[in-house]
Amino acid sequence: MKTLRTTLWSTFFAMLLAAGPALADKYDEALQTFKSEKESAAFFSKSAGYALFPTIGKAGLGVGGAYGEGRVYEKGKHIGDTKMTQVSIGLQAGGQGYSQIIFFENQAALDQFKSGNFEFGANVNAVVLRASAGGTAGTTGASASASAGKEEKANTGEYYKGTVIFQFVKGGLMYEASVAGQKFSYKAVGSK
Repeated sequence: MKTLRTTLWSTFFAMLLAAGPALADKYDEALQTFKSEKESAAFFSKSAGYALFPTIGKAGLGVGGAYGEGRVYEKGKHIGDTKMTQVSIGLQAGGQGYSQIIFFENQAALDQFKSGNFEFGANVNAVVLRASAGGTAGTTGASASASAGKEEKANTGEYYKGTVIFQFVKGGLMYEASVAGQKFSYKAVGSK
């Protein structure tokens, strides 16, 4: 058990290092992935902006966490940088890497994110763009989601409280029934 826990934490920290300062090509690659997926492509033209995370690393064994660095865009222009952290407690084991994009329905939703104190509870669902299934439970509610292969996808994504989230699983395997929430920070381009 101790060896497995050490291995999972080592994997988690390796994923954190990989999710460190991302090069422009990682952002371009993630952006093209979301633009090429039918479910997320339409949101680029009908949103006030978006936050893009090329790689988020997630791991846990009883206690877990996730971390990723991203950029915030308004009308296609890079306006700031963001960091996502997540701590989870509950039945979970494994590690996973994924890309994530959050679309903001209007200027008010984008401004709320830019306030620098933004978080999602466990009741928020993401549309998963690769075959995957998952569920979470939290202090604000419970949810479960599943996505089939490309030809059988039923999830199309709808705004919920001004945001819609898409994730693209890059690799790994994560079993999770945990209490979790994503928290975000924001720093405008050029600010100290």
